[in-house]
Amino acid sequence: MQLPGRRLQPDACVMVDAPARLHLGFLDPNASLGRAFGSLGLVIDSAGTQVEARRAAHDQIEGTMTDAERERIAICLERLHAAYDPTPVAIEVTRTPRAHSGLGSGTQLSLAVGSAFVRLLGHAATSAELASLLGRGARSGIGVLGFDCGGLLVDGGPSGDLHPGVPPLLARQPFPDSWRVLLVSDNAREGLHGAEERRGLAALAPFPQKLAAHLCHLLLMKILPGVAERNLVPFAQGLTEMQQTIGEYFAPVQGGVFASPDVERALRAVAAERTAGIGQSSWGPTGFAIVADAREAEGALATARDATRGVPHIECTIVTGRNRGATVRGVVAPQQQRIDAA
Repeated sequence: MQLPGRRLQPDACVMVDAPARLHLGFLDPNASLGRAFGSLGLVIDSAGTQVEARRAAHDQIEGTMTDAERERIAICLERLHAAYDPTPVAIEVTRTPRAHSGLGSGTQLSLAVGSAFVRLLGHAATSAELASLLGRGARSGIGVLGFDCGGLLVDGGPSGDLHPGVPPLLARQPFPDSWRVLLVSDNAREGLHGAEERRGLAALAPFPQKLAAHLCHLLLMKILPGVAERNLVPFAQGLTEMQQTIGEYFAPVQGGVFASPDVERALRAVAAERTAGIGQSSWGPTGFAIVADAREAEGALATARDATRGVPHIECTIVTGRNRGATVRGVVAPQQQRIDAA
C-alpha cells in the first residue's frame, strides 16, 4: 500500500482499520534451499485493530491497551518522528485484539500507527517501508502483505542481507465468500513471543529438507488449487496435514502440536464430524477450523462448545475471510466529513 504524500488540514483526523491475520504455517524453517521460513496466511474480517491520529501539542497515546502496547506505540512514534516529521500527534487506540493470541496484533498496531502518522502529516510511504522502520515482517511477511491486500497469501521468506525487508508475495488467492472460519482461543494462555520465542526457535532441531519439500508439495498441489477451485476437500486435507507436520516440529517448545490442549480437543472434535481444515495460528493459543459454509460453521461451533463445556477460558467465534487490506481515511473534525481514502 502506497500512502499519498499530501498533508491534511490541521484539524483533520486519520482513522485506520487494520485486519487481523491467521498464520497458517511455515514452509521451511531451516532454510534448506537458502531461504528461511516462507509462510501461508489468511486475512480475516474480525479481531482487527483500529486507531485514530490527530495533531497535538505533544505526543499522546490514548485508549484501551496494555502497558506493552503503549510502549510499542511510543517506540513507533519515536522512529516515525526521526524518519519523517517532528510534528507531535495524538494516537488513540479504539480497538485491538488480545496480544500474543496468534492474530498478528503487534504488526497490525505498528502498521496502523505508522500509516496514520504519515497520512496525517502528508508523507509518502509504503507498508513495506513502514514495516522495516518499525521492526515488523522480518521473519514472516503475512501480516504486512495482508495489511496491503487481504486474501489467502504465500510469502517467500526473507532472502537475507542481499535483499533485506519484507518477504516477497509469491501467491494470493481470494478466499471464497461462502467459506467460514471457526476460531477457538484459550484466553488463559499466550503464544510464545519476544526472547522466549527466540530461545524456543534456537532450541529446535534442524527441520528436515524432506519435510520442507512435503509442505511445499501440499501447498502447491492441494491448498492453493483447493482455494482457487473453491473445493474445500483438498484444501482442508492439505492444510490439516501441513499444520500437523509443522505442529509436531514445534511441539517441544510449545508443549504439543497445539499450544492449548483445550483448543486441540475442540478442533479435533470438529474435524471428526465434518470436512474442516484445522490448525493453530502462529504460536497460538488461537486455533481454527475452516469449513464450507455458514451452516457447517454453526455445526462446528456447537461441536467445539460441547467439547469444551465447563471450560470458561475457551472462546469460540465464527468469522469470514477478508479479501481487502487495511483502510486508511482522513476526516475533518468535528463534522467528520470524508476528505480522502487510501
